[in-house]
Amino acid sequence: MPANRHGPPARGALWLPLAALLLGMFLAALDQTVVATALPTIVSDLGGMDHLSWVVTAYLLAATAGTPLWGKLGDQLGRKRLFQAAIVIFLAGSALCGAARNLPELIGFRALQGLGGGGLMVLSMGIVGDLVPPRERGRYQGLFGAVFGATSVLGPLLGGLFVDHLSWRWVFYVNVPVGLVALAVIAAALRLPAREQRHVIDYAGTALIAALAGCLVLIASLGGTAWAWGSWQIAGLAVLAALLAAAFAAAERRAAEPVLPLELFGCGRSRCAAPSASSPVSRCSAG
Repeated sequence: MPANRHGPPARGALWLPLAALLLGMFLAALDQTVVATALPTIVSDLGGMDHLSWVVTAYLLAATAGTPLWGKLGDQLGRKRLFQAAIVIFLAGSALCGAARNLPELIGFRALQGLGGGGLMVLSMGIVGDLVPPRERGRYQGLFGAVFGATSVLGPLLGGLFVDHLSWRWVFYVNVPVGLVALAVIAAALRLPAREQRHVIDYAGTALIAALAGCLVLIASLGGTAWAWGSWQIAGLAVLAALLAAAFAAAERRAAEPVLPLELFGCGRSRCAAPSASSPVSRCSAG
């Protein structure tokens, strides 16, 4: 994490950019749930009942696959610019979803929207880490966790409200004015510390973990619904996920700056001292 030369911002100056970050997170999380109650109306208008589940799956798949790439690019290029780019991509996807003329178009635009939504979620949490000292981060990041709880309740309610009183297209159009407000506030009020270190992006690891996450999302989303759990499609995805996991582990051992260090799952390459009477907890050191 780069050092902040000027120290953390004053608490009063923090709430305006924090509100914009929460707004961006709210939009990204809301679009995972708001579409559910509008799906029957969407199908009656656009058709394509056989591919209905992809309206939700495309968003989740793109958001999950893009998350590691947004995180590493934020380290390399600066999180403010990337967060603004994620908002623009999300809003473009929202506007195109609202204007979709058939279900294949809607599914494609939902993937674009999910790509931006994944950036909003991961970068907003990273920006909090840039703004707030470590011992205070839990307090602020708890607000972002509360956003997910709120959207799980508000999403279906808002979706039904738009369908009953406006149109299913407003499920997507409503994101545009709210997102523009967040974009303006971020541009005017967010000040991040200068980055003093260049990073090496782990392209191979990023691509492999994105593909692995995509396989797992497809298995969880389509297994037992579009495809039976014992079908060849699910079995093939499971085998592919296992191969991708093995390739990812091999790539991360060679990467200069791995996107997901294997040491997070154990001591990895470090040496661990056995517990003793005076120190019951094992100690690890690099080696």
